[in-house]
Amino acid sequence: MNAAPADQIRLLDVQALDLRIAQLDHRRAHLPEHAELERLGADLAQLRDLLVAARTEDGDTARDQTKAEQDVEQVRKRAARDQQRLDSGQVTSPRDLENLQHEIASLARRQSDLEDVVLEVMERREAAQQRAAELAERVASLEAKVTEAEQRKATALQEIDAEGFAVAKERETLAEGLPGDLLKLYERLRAQQGGVGAARLFQKRCEGCRLELNITGLNEVRAAPADAVVRCENCGRILVRTAESGL
Repeated sequence: MNAAPADQIRLLDVQALDLRIAQLDHRRAHLPEHAELERLGADLAQLRDLLVAARTEDGDTARDQTKAEQDVEQVRKRAARDQQRLDSGQVTSPRDLENLQHEIASLARRQSDLEDVVLEVMERREAAQQRAAELAERVASLEAKVTEAEQRKATALQEIDAEGFAVAKERETLAEGLPGDLLKLYERLRAQQGGVGAARLFQKRCEGCRLELNITGLNEVRAAPADAVVRCENCGRILVRTAESGL
Protein backbone atom coordinates (compact mmCIF):
# COMPACT_ATOMS: atom_id res chain seq x y z
CA MET A 1 0.00 0.00 0.00
CA ASN A 2 1.20 3.50 -0.78
CA ALA A 3 0.26 6.86 0.74
CA ALA A 4 1.86 10.27 0.53
CA PRO A 5 4.30 10.96 3.40
CA ALA A 6 2.14 13.96 4.37
CA ASP A 7 -0.90 11.68 4.66
CA GLN A 8 1.06 9.27 6.84
CA ILE A 9 2.06 12.15 9.12
CA ARG A 10 -1.55 13.25 9.21
CA LEU A 11 -2.47 9.70 10.25
CA LEU A 12 -0.34 10.20 13.36
CA ASP A 13 -2.41 13.28 14.13
CA VAL A 14 -5.59 11.21 13.78
CA GLN A 15 -4.07 8.60 16.08
CA ALA A 16 -3.27 11.25 18.68
CA LEU A 17 -6.86 12.47 18.57
CA ASP A 18 -8.19 8.92 18.88
CA LEU A 19 -6.03 8.42 21.95
CA ARG A 20 -7.37 11.65 23.42
CA ILE A 21 -10.95 10.50 22.78
CA ALA A 22 -10.16 7.20 24.52
CA GLN A 23 -8.66 9.09 27.46
CA LEU A 24 -11.80 11.21 27.75
CA ASP A 25 -13.99 8.11 27.63
CA HIS A 26 -11.92 6.53 30.39
CA ARG A 27 -12.06 9.69 32.46
CA ARG A 28 -15.84 9.90 31.98
CA ALA A 29 -16.28 6.31 33.16
CA HIS A 30 -13.92 6.64 36.13
CA LEU A 31 -14.74 10.03 37.59
CA PRO A 32 -14.05 9.94 41.34
CA GLU A 33 -17.56 11.30 41.85
CA HIS A 34 -19.00 7.97 40.62
CA ALA A 35 -17.51 6.05 43.54
CA GLU A 36 -18.15 8.92 45.93
CA LEU A 37 -21.84 9.06 45.03
CA GLU A 38 -22.17 5.30 45.32
CA ARG A 39 -20.66 5.41 48.81
CA LEU A 40 -22.75 8.41 49.85
CA GLY A 41 -25.89 6.78 48.46
CA ALA A 42 -25.31 3.62 50.51
CA ASP A 43 -24.65 5.64 53.67
CA LEU A 44 -27.70 7.81 53.03
CA ALA A 45 -29.97 4.81 52.52
CA GLN A 46 -28.78 3.32 55.80
CA LEU A 47 -29.28 6.58 57.69
CA ARG A 48 -32.76 7.03 56.23
CA ASP A 49 -33.71 3.55 57.39
CA LEU A 50 -32.47 4.36 60.89
CA LEU A 51 -34.37 7.65 60.84
CA VAL A 52 -37.59 5.87 59.86
CA ALA A 53 -37.04 3.40 62.70
CA ALA A 54 -36.43 6.23 65.21
CA ARG A 55 -39.52 8.13 64.10
CA THR A 56 -41.57 4.93 64.25
CA GLU A 57 -40.36 4.35 67.80
CA ASP A 58 -41.29 7.95 68.64
CA GLY A 59 -44.80 7.38 67.32
CA ASP A 60 -45.15 4.07 69.16
CA THR A 61 -43.97 5.52 72.47
CA ALA A 62 -46.27 8.51 71.97
CA ARG A 63 -49.23 6.15 71.81
CA ASP A 64 -47.91 4.19 74.80
CA GLN A 65 -47.55 7.44 76.74
CA THR A 66 -51.09 8.52 75.91
CA LYS A 67 -52.43 5.14 77.00
CA ALA A 68 -50.44 5.17 80.24
CA GLU A 69 -51.54 8.73 81.05
CA GLN A 70 -55.17 7.76 80.41
CA ASP A 71 -54.77 4.81 82.79
CA VAL A 72 -53.35 7.13 85.45
CA GLU A 73 -56.22 9.56 84.97
CA GLN A 74 -58.81 6.81 85.31
CA VAL A 75 -57.25 5.60 88.56
CA ARG A 76 -56.93 9.16 89.84
CA LYS A 77 -60.61 9.87 89.15
CA ARG A 78 -61.70 6.67 90.82
CA ALA A 79 -59.57 7.40 93.85
CA ALA A 80 -60.97 10.93 93.98
CA ARG A 81 -64.52 9.58 93.96
CA ASP A 82 -63.72 7.12 96.72
CA GLN A 83 -62.03 9.83 98.76
CA GLN A 84 -65.06 12.06 98.27
CA ARG A 85 -67.34 9.29 99.51
CA LEU A 86 -65.09 8.75 102.49
CA ASP A 87 -64.96 12.45 103.34
CA SER A 88 -68.71 12.94 102.90
CA GLY A 89 -69.54 10.68 105.80
CA GLN A 90 -72.10 8.80 103.75
CA VAL A 91 -70.39 5.49 104.43
CA THR A 92 -71.11 4.52 108.02
CA SER A 93 -70.64 0.76 108.07
CA PRO A 94 -67.25 -0.15 109.60
CA ARG A 95 -66.78 -2.92 107.02
CA ASP A 96 -67.65 -0.58 104.16
CA LEU A 97 -65.32 2.05 105.57
CA GLU A 98 -62.52 -0.48 105.85
CA ASN A 99 -63.10 -1.69 102.30
CA LEU A 100 -63.19 1.87 100.99
CA GLN A 101 -59.98 2.81 102.76
CA HIS A 102 -58.36 -0.37 101.47
CA GLU A 103 -59.45 0.47 97.92
CA ILE A 104 -58.12 4.03 98.21
CA ALA A 105 -54.75 2.70 99.37
CA SER A 106 -54.74 0.11 96.58
CA LEU A 107 -55.59 2.80 94.02
CA ALA A 108 -52.77 4.97 95.35
CA ARG A 109 -50.30 2.14 94.80
CA ARG A 110 -51.76 1.47 91.38
CA GLN A 111 -51.50 5.16 90.48
CA SER A 112 -47.88 5.24 91.61
CA ASP A 113 -47.05 2.19 89.51
CA LEU A 114 -48.79 3.69 86.46
CA GLU A 115 -47.00 7.01 86.93
CA ASP A 116 -43.72 5.09 86.93
CA VAL A 117 -44.80 3.54 83.63
CA VAL A 118 -45.56 7.02 82.25
CA LEU A 119 -42.11 8.25 83.27
CA GLU A 120 -40.42 5.21 81.73
CA VAL A 121 -42.34 5.67 78.46
CA MET A 122 -41.56 9.40 78.45
CA GLU A 123 -37.86 8.63 78.84
CA ARG A 124 -38.00 6.16 75.96
CA ARG A 125 -39.85 8.65 73.82
CA GLU A 126 -37.39 11.43 74.64
CA ALA A 127 -34.50 9.14 73.66
CA ALA A 128 -36.27 8.25 70.40
CA GLN A 129 -36.93 11.92 69.63
CA GLN A 130 -33.31 12.82 70.32
CA ARG A 131 -32.13 9.95 68.16
CA ALA A 132 -34.49 11.00 65.36
CA ALA A 133 -33.30 14.61 65.56
CA GLU A 134 -29.64 13.55 65.37
CA LEU A 135 -30.34 11.23 62.44
CA ALA A 136 -32.35 13.90 60.61
CA GLU A 137 -29.39 16.27 60.95
CA ARG A 138 -26.99 13.62 59.63
CA VAL A 139 -29.34 12.83 56.74
CA ALA A 140 -29.56 16.52 55.82
CA SER A 141 -25.76 16.85 55.95
CA LEU A 142 -25.29 13.78 53.78
CA GLU A 143 -27.93 14.96 51.31
CA ALA A 144 -26.00 18.22 50.97
CA LYS A 145 -22.83 16.25 50.23
CA VAL A 146 -24.69 14.20 47.60
CA THR A 147 -25.97 17.38 45.95
CA GLU A 148 -22.48 18.90 45.92
CA ALA A 149 -20.94 15.72 44.47
CA GLU A 150 -23.64 15.53 41.80
CA GLN A 151 -22.92 19.13 40.82
CA ARG A 152 -19.20 18.39 40.56
CA LYS A 153 -19.96 15.30 38.50
CA ALA A 154 -22.25 17.25 36.16
CA THR A 155 -19.63 19.96 35.70
CA ALA A 156 -16.88 17.41 34.98
CA LEU A 157 -19.07 15.54 32.48
CA GLN A 158 -20.00 18.78 30.77
CA GLU A 159 -16.32 19.68 30.38
CA ILE A 160 -15.44 16.20 29.11
CA ASP A 161 -18.31 16.20 26.62
CA ALA A 162 -17.37 19.65 25.35
CA GLU A 163 -13.76 18.64 24.79
CA GLY A 164 -14.83 15.29 23.33
CA PHE A 165 -17.09 17.01 20.83
CA ALA A 166 -14.30 19.38 19.75
CA VAL A 167 -11.77 16.55 19.43
CA ALA A 168 -14.21 14.39 17.48
CA LYS A 169 -14.89 17.22 15.03
CA GLU A 170 -11.17 17.81 14.53
CA ARG A 171 -10.63 14.08 14.07
CA GLU A 172 -13.43 13.89 11.51
CA THR A 173 -11.92 16.76 9.52
CA LEU A 174 -8.45 15.18 9.50
CA ALA A 175 -9.72 11.71 8.61
CA GLU A 176 -11.74 13.00 5.66
CA GLY A 177 -8.52 14.05 3.94
CA LEU A 178 -6.86 10.62 4.22
CA PRO A 179 -6.89 7.93 1.53
CA GLY A 180 -9.68 5.45 2.15
CA ASP A 181 -7.51 2.33 2.02
CA LEU A 182 -5.00 3.82 4.48
CA LEU A 183 -7.74 4.81 6.89
CA LYS A 184 -9.39 1.40 6.60
CA LEU A 185 -6.11 -0.37 7.43
CA TYR A 186 -5.53 1.99 10.33
CA GLU A 187 -9.00 1.37 11.78
CA ARG A 188 -8.56 -2.39 11.52
CA LEU A 189 -5.19 -2.32 13.23
CA ARG A 190 -6.44 0.09 15.88
CA ALA A 191 -9.23 -2.33 16.78
CA GLN A 192 -6.73 -5.19 17.02
CA GLN A 193 -3.97 -3.33 18.85
CA GLY A 194 -5.70 -1.75 21.82
CA GLY A 195 -6.57 1.53 20.18
CA VAL A 196 -3.20 2.20 18.51
CA GLY A 197 -3.10 1.46 14.79
CA ALA A 198 -0.27 3.77 13.73
CA ALA A 199 2.94 4.73 15.49
CA ARG A 200 5.96 6.88 14.82
CA LEU A 201 9.34 5.30 14.17
CA PHE A 202 11.57 7.22 16.55
CA GLN A 203 15.29 6.53 16.91
CA LYS A 204 14.87 3.08 15.34
CA ARG A 205 12.14 2.21 17.86
CA CYS A 206 8.42 1.69 17.24
CA GLU A 207 6.50 3.96 19.60
CA GLY A 208 3.55 1.58 19.43
CA CYS A 209 5.18 -1.51 20.97
CA ARG A 210 8.30 0.32 22.28
CA LEU A 211 10.56 -2.25 20.64
CA GLU A 212 13.59 -1.41 18.53
CA LEU A 213 13.67 -2.73 15.00
CA ASN A 214 16.44 -5.21 14.21
CA ILE A 215 18.97 -4.44 11.53
CA THR A 216 17.08 -6.41 8.88
CA GLY A 217 13.86 -4.57 9.60
CA LEU A 218 15.62 -1.22 9.58
CA ASN A 219 17.24 -1.95 6.22
CA GLU A 220 13.85 -2.85 4.78
CA VAL A 221 12.36 0.38 6.05
CA ARG A 222 15.34 2.35 4.70
CA ALA A 223 14.91 0.74 1.29
CA ALA A 224 11.15 1.34 1.13
CA PRO A 225 9.98 4.27 -1.03
CA ALA A 226 8.91 7.39 0.84
CA ASP A 227 5.26 6.79 -0.02
CA ALA A 228 5.29 3.11 0.99
CA VAL A 229 3.19 2.27 4.03
CA VAL A 230 5.51 0.18 6.18
CA ARG A 231 4.57 -1.96 9.18
CA CYS A 232 6.35 -2.68 12.43
CA GLU A 233 7.98 -6.10 12.31
CA ASN A 234 7.13 -6.65 15.98
CA CYS A 235 3.53 -5.45 16.45
CA GLY A 236 2.30 -5.01 12.87
CA ARG A 237 1.20 -1.42 13.35
CA ILE A 238 1.62 1.18 10.59
CA LEU A 239 5.06 2.64 11.07
CA VAL A 240 5.30 6.31 10.16
CA ARG A 241 8.73 7.61 9.25
CA THR A 242 9.91 11.11 10.22
CA ALA A 243 13.18 12.99 10.28
CA GLU A 244 13.76 11.56 13.77
CA SER A 245 13.38 7.93 12.79
CA GLY A 246 17.12 7.29 12.96
CA LEU A 247 17.34 5.71 9.53
